[in-house]
Amino acid sequence: MTKPLMILLFAGVLGCLGPFAAAQPPRGPLVVSPQVHANKTVTFRYLAPSAREVLLNGGQFGASAVPMTKEAQGIWSVTVGPIKPDIYPYSFQVDGVTVMDPANVAFFPNERFKASLVDVPGDTPLVHALREVPHGTVTYEYYPSVSGTTGSVVIYTPPGYDKNTSQKYPVFYLISGTTDTEETYFKVGKTNFILDNLLAEGKAKPMIVVMPYGNVAARIAEQTGKPKPADPVVRDDAEAVSRAKAFETDLLTNIIPYVEKNYRAIPNRENRAIGGFSRGGGQTLRAAFGNMDKFAWVCSYSSYLSPQEMDRSFPQIGANPTNTNKQFKLLWVSVGSDDFLYQGTLEFMDYLKAKNVNFKSRITDGGHTWMNVKKYVAETTPMLFQ
Repeated sequence: MTKPLMILLFAGVLGCLGPFAAAQPPRGPLVVSPQVHANKTVTFRYLAPSAREVLLNGGQFGASAVPMTKEAQGIWSVTVGPIKPDIYPYSFQVDGVTVMDPANVAFFPNERFKASLVDVPGDTPLVHALREVPHGTVTYEYYPSVSGTTGSVVIYTPPGYDKNTSQKYPVFYLISGTTDTEETYFKVGKTNFILDNLLAEGKAKPMIVVMPYGNVAARIAEQTGKPKPADPVVRDDAEAVSRAKAFETDLLTNIIPYVEKNYRAIPNRENRAIGGFSRGGGQTLRAAFGNMDKFAWVCSYSSYLSPQEMDRSFPQIGANPTNTNKQFKLLWVSVGSDDFLYQGTLEFMDYLKAKNVNFKSRITDGGHTWMNVKKYVAETTPMLFQ
């Protein structure tokens, strides 16, 4: 048999085996993880027959570096709790290496880490729970962005959007935090379910929610074959402000025009809201304070601008509080009492008070977490566009 014929026959065999091999289940026993019990305890399992040590890392529900026990067939397990109902990130540490839970399809989208998610339901459904109500649609969109790159956004349209084709809607631009992606408000924050539930209860006005990716520098680097740049260390240094300005430019010149061209959005400031968490909160405040003609509703979640930056870059906010209060129908500031940005946020609130700028605020317990973000989204969206 000639060599070319042998190669063709071998390739044909692989072609026949390929679909069969791809359809095979993974080797080893079936692992159920996480398993949420009726009493709100949760069992986590990880298959690692050759591992010497496996730890559970779930610091946000009080389970940091918890040793797991090796059971039959090499499955490690541990049960913790009861855990307060909510959605939490967790991971495993296997012989010193942090890994996701391979038995769990729910994960935390992030640039720097990938954690799995455990959803502990409440006895009464929480505001982010999947309920039997009319549901909106979540769409992934791609748009021409800065420096010749392609940007990405996740967009929520409310129930009935595709049927009521003559109706136009206000838009909430919702920006996630440092190292988060455009998927985080959707997959971790459950913003679509929060809006579905609030709309079903008549507590919010139907709106489009646009969730962009806030790290323009990282996207440019990624699409030009370069490593992602490190995040700025100081929140209001020249590098941080420059990065925020790049996002603001992308938002104003690319994202908003794309949305208003391709969706039935009402194109005026009274029907545009902007909000964000952490870095996204700083981007929110800078974009809103620098473009008062573009946004009438502003929500800062676990973030702030320093008095020095306010006086340097946005003196008009405090110098003319009458105009500021007239322009912003809502200026919201919220933070957790255990958040590492708590003191800076309080200082920002004190600055606004001293300048007679009206704002609404909420201080919750807890830290710099997406559990708090869900609370803030659920509390602020009913205030928008009213």
